[in-house]
Amino acid sequence: MLTFHGGASPALPVNAPRTIGERPHAVVIGSGFGGLAAAVRLGARGYRVTVLEKLDAPGGRAYVYRQDGFTFDAGPTVITAPFLLEELWALCGRQLSDDIDMRPVAPFYRIRFDDGTLFDYSGDPDAMRAEVSRLAPDDVAGYERFLKASEAIFKVGFEQLGHVSFDRWTDMARVVPDLLKLEGYRTVYSLACKHVADPRLRVVLTFQSLLVGGNPFSTTSVYCLIAFLERRWGVHFAMGGTGSLVRGLVGLIESQGNVVRCGQGVAEILVKAGAACGVRLENGETLAADIVVSNADSATTYRRLLAPQHRKRWTDRRIEKTHYSMSLFVWYFGTRRRYTDVAHHTILLGPRYRELLKDIFDRKVLADDFSMYLHRPTATDPSLAPEGCDAFYVLSPVPHLQSGTDWGTVAEPYRQALEKRLSDTVLPGLSADIVTSRLLTPQDFHDRLSSFRGAAFGMEPLLTQSAWFRPHNRSEEVERLYLVGAGTHPGAGLPGVLSSARVLDSIVPHAHELV
Repeated sequence: MLTFHGGASPALPVNAPRTIGERPHAVVIGSGFGGLAAAVRLGARGYRVTVLEKLDAPGGRAYVYRQDGFTFDAGPTVITAPFLLEELWALCGRQLSDDIDMRPVAPFYRIRFDDGTLFDYSGDPDAMRAEVSRLAPDDVAGYERFLKASEAIFKVGFEQLGHVSFDRWTDMARVVPDLLKLEGYRTVYSLACKHVADPRLRVVLTFQSLLVGGNPFSTTSVYCLIAFLERRWGVHFAMGGTGSLVRGLVGLIESQGNVVRCGQGVAEILVKAGAACGVRLENGETLAADIVVSNADSATTYRRLLAPQHRKRWTDRRIEKTHYSMSLFVWYFGTRRRYTDVAHHTILLGPRYRELLKDIFDRKVLADDFSMYLHRPTATDPSLAPEGCDAFYVLSPVPHLQSGTDWGTVAEPYRQALEKRLSDTVLPGLSADIVTSRLLTPQDFHDRLSSFRGAAFGMEPLLTQSAWFRPHNRSEEVERLYLVGAGTHPGAGLPGVLSSARVLDSIVPHAHELV
């Protein structure tokens, strides 16, 4: 049985010398997927690792809520590129299948347009051609061209650049010719428009950028690689929920002799002679470290955890001028009955697409209409709800806290609007069948998850905020400080945060090199 340690534990005073034979110590701030993956990789490189999590259980955005017999994964639910997880298990001499039962999800997504038209988005080439032909018969050839473009972008953007650190501007300069050739200067939506004409198919080919916090009308077309990534490896679900992956990763960390300490918020990254040397916890305890890895939100890492005198590039002014992703309103609920005709992943589109996204990202106003992502994990794993029941969450993209929305008063009316829309469409009779409920608002992203401005995915993935332009995996401010997670390179989404930990293999010295 896994144990998550809380409270203080004996620690060396900051800067105390290691005893002979003691392994160099790495402190990881935050236990999201980026932090847990970083801890496994550092453990494999010989470090003694302490993961510090301010919440009462690991996972970060992948926290798990349990209430009234229902299990709700708080955040990530779409698992792609499972080989990135398999690598972590292999580093510990195990196989992912030893601990995790991963099931393919088909279709990947069921998309419901506002007029009731359905589109099943899957990885089956023949089925996809049939769906495209049914929706937009003149665009079948264009869809095939779009997928070829996605594959070309994938081969450069993911396979070649996903694990590159982009430490120097020359790293960026080297990829500019490839980005130009692949039309990385276009937006996601612009690249779709180049290949297909039907406005509904354009939505089908571009909504995925929202799953990593990007507006398809402004996000670089490099993110069109998601289409081929999903086609190549599929979309999966871990039985027991995403939380089973968190538990599995914690088990790997503990099998390496390392530890995850929960209820341990970090107040400051300590610096000596220009290098990170440890952390001070909110309870006043200090932990010495040879290296520090932050899986906290990158803006929060620099603005709150690293003192201003140690920052030249990521000043408070620059952080505040940066563009951030939208936030999310998430409603978790359980029903006393099962909706067996509802898919595992459903995208319910509202009456507007471009203008709604303009409200969210540019105008930063909470609109009266909305689009939704409905997650029904019990379609694949009924054990996540009591017998005869269903577990759900519905997620609606909303502006981050710069909108000025008072979520303390708006949350319940907004939830009621989502409930009515669901009841009128895919979950008839919903109101009478709800037996448990909880909410997560942009204010919770700010207060509970320490996300700057309550942005759910950190920095918006614009071309000018990607690769070298994002906060670097190897901190530009102080030595021996590293960043992983959505706010650094390569970006948000499960493949992105796992790849950010993979970057550490090329920039963090082996432990024996520090002895």
